Amino acid sequence: MALPPRPQQVLRFAAFEVNPREGELRKNGLRIKLQEQPFQVLLILLERPGETVTRDELQRRLWPADTFVDFDHSLNSAIKKLREALGDQAENPRFIETLHRRGYRFIVPVEGRAAAAEASVYAREEPQSGKPAAGAGEASAGHSLSNWAKTGAVVAIIVGAGSATLLRMSPLPAPRVGNYTQLTQDGAAKLSVLSVGAIPAPIVTDGSRLYFTELLRSGNNAIAQVSVAGGETAAILTPFPNAGVIGISPNGSDLLAYSWQANEVRVPLWIVPVLGGSPRRIGDVTQDATWSANGQIVYTKDHDLYVAQSDGTGVRKLVSAAGLPVWPRWSPDGKVLRFTEHDPKNDSSSLWEVSAEGANLHPVLPLWSNHAAECCGSWTPDGEYFVFQSTRNGRTDLWAIRERQSWWRPANREPMQLTAGPMSLWVPLPSKDGKKIFAVGTKQHAELARYDSKSHQFVPYIGGVSAVEPAFSSAGNWMAYVAYPEGTLWRSKLDGSERLQLTFAPVEAKTPRWSPDGKRIVFMARQPGQRWKLYLAASEAGNEPQELLPGSQNQGSEDQAAPDWSPDGNTLVFGGFPEEISGAARATSLRLLDLTTHQTSMLPGSEGLYCPRWSPDGRYISATSADGRRLVLFDVANRKWSAPEDLPEGCPTWSHDGKYLYFQSWDVKDPAFFRMRISDRKRERLAEINLRRNEADWFWWNGLTPDDSPLVLRDESSEEIYALDWVAP
Repeated sequence: MALPPRPQQVLRFAAFEVNPREGELRKNGLRIKLQEQPFQVLLILLERPGETVTRDELQRRLWPADTFVDFDHSLNSAIKKLREALGDQAENPRFIETLHRRGYRFIVPVEGRAAAAEASVYAREEPQSGKPAAGAGEASAGHSLSNWAKTGAVVAIIVGAGSATLLRMSPLPAPRVGNYTQLTQDGAAKLSVLSVGAIPAPIVTDGSRLYFTELLRSGNNAIAQVSVAGGETAAILTPFPNAGVIGISPNGSDLLAYSWQANEVRVPLWIVPVLGGSPRRIGDVTQDATWSANGQIVYTKDHDLYVAQSDGTGVRKLVSAAGLPVWPRWSPDGKVLRFTEHDPKNDSSSLWEVSAEGANLHPVLPLWSNHAAECCGSWTPDGEYFVFQSTRNGRTDLWAIRERQSWWRPANREPMQLTAGPMSLWVPLPSKDGKKIFAVGTKQHAELARYDSKSHQFVPYIGGVSAVEPAFSSAGNWMAYVAYPEGTLWRSKLDGSERLQLTFAPVEAKTPRWSPDGKRIVFMARQPGQRWKLYLAASEAGNEPQELLPGSQNQGSEDQAAPDWSPDGNTLVFGGFPEEISGAARATSLRLLDLTTHQTSMLPGSEGLYCPRWSPDGRYISATSADGRRLVLFDVANRKWSAPEDLPEGCPTWSHDGKYLYFQSWDVKDPAFFRMRISDRKRERLAEINLRRNEADWFWWNGLTPDDSPLVLRDESSEEIYALDWVAP
């Protein structure tokens, strides 16, 4: 008897399931109507997630050479219908990324498993005709019954063993996220950055309330709380300023808090009673701290993790990390500690694990992905799952690892994606009952704001486009900008027409600058986890951006950052990318690149400087110190530096006539936009910056419109806490 054909695999991504054999696409169990051609395109993309599938390959496989169709129209139509079924968008792809003139790429992980195991097949012999042999009688009948009983027992054993085998062969289904419930609605920022590593502050809970950190209008942090069911937020007053919460005691009676002040290397650590009482200081940390189930505190200083009693005594060093450890979290059984390691050299983060004795330090996901930044993981209370965030292509989603398994039901230890946009979700915290995941949901949007000298206010500029770091052509009719939060480079007319995408995820782009003739755009870009490099792109369609200093000319392990053109368009000036380690800025220097010879040279006396900007008349190159506190000018003719008194924030911008430098001062008490006249170094206050800003480096940018109106960024993002229902088998 022939065995039935083996069922094909069921493929899963985000909330979707694809059954190739049945030709079905389902979302959260509900079937979605999808025509045959788009379905076949989807299957081909799912074969190689993360890889480019060219249009030529799709044509060969779906439209053979002897088929007379309008291939371009048919493929475009199939992709459009597929995106509609998935709720995807070409401009902001969640699943299918368009690679201009090349093809498509499926950008989320795909999980496949056997739909069913083969069933055991038992052949049964047909009974022979005729009567039993003479003399068999009752004994023969009894013997026959006995044989049937034995056969039945054997069959039962085989069936039982087969069922156990099938059960073992069939892995547990992946956990699923269901409904989202918004718990806060106060509009305050809730991802206040800790002292290093751009690590967001966590959410903690005692089971009935959530405690978190909010950014106040004054620019200071404060601890707030809300019910796990949602409602009004309430502040928790502390006698020390700029407070943030980073942990909660095992019994939920005390918060572990910090008091952060600008330029402090050590951050005071406090225990704050939830129900009132006097906070008590227990020491200092550099980055982060948390409580263990047995009442101990683990905290970080620079590259080291320490364990201490809750009163700060009995300190012992646990382990040293290569990068900066943050977000330490104990497993529920207290046997291992996991933390996020931030690498300031390439601005990356990864998950690490160490035993409670400080042994066996190793990465949690050593071979998982080179295109993501993992952070901020927490265990479920039963220790069954470890939930964390991963950032890819400008969006942060939640993932889970199944931690426990048994012989009779194996577990898949590969990370499983829980969310797939459209908003980013951060700092996941499983609820005490294991039925929900609390997280901060962000909808990121940056708005350009132009200063109107008549109304003396900042007004929206080029509305509707979430863009940062815009640059304008010398004729003032074209704009290049970086889409936020995706980090991709675009160019368009000032009215938003004739848009053209120049870079694609996962490449991150920054600081575009137009050539004086308006034909080329120089910018800095990097692959995830790699150094910044300089690229040159044609402003017209048809050519891929080219790396300017490939191979041996890559200046070793240093970044190539913040490029700018000389007025004649023959030379570029650029620098490194400043890094901060324990409050100290790493030294950088400035270089010149001759575009005719492709040779580089050091700009003399530029050690410790960043963000060079060439004046339109070619007389000066401005630069700032790596810590952003000092503005200097290089006289190109005399080869000398001078240091005005001004203390700008970010990169100053030259007026189009070269007579002024414009910059902003980000003083919490008096944020304002200024300009300095080059002839006499006189400083003039132009406007107060009374806008919602963000601590990210994007929002320290300032520029000028083609008519020299001051231009800054307004943060129009939203950050609220959500509760996600989830089923975790």
